[in-house]
Amino acid sequence: MDRNETICNCMGVTHGEIVDAITADGLTTVDEVGEATGAGTGCGGCQDTIQEILDETNR
Repeated sequence: MDRNETICNCMGVTHGEIVDAITADGLTTVDEVGEATGAGTGCGGCQDTIQEILDETNR
């Protein structure tokens, strides 16, 4: 996945911003990512993708 790909259209959050927040802050849940970046806090349609990014990043 491209770092510049927008994951959360509602909040304009990219894949790279989510990965950076996960690694910098040790995030483990979609809610934590939402608190840190705003991703997934609008319509919620991207929450499954955020979970996939969490799973991949925290391997």
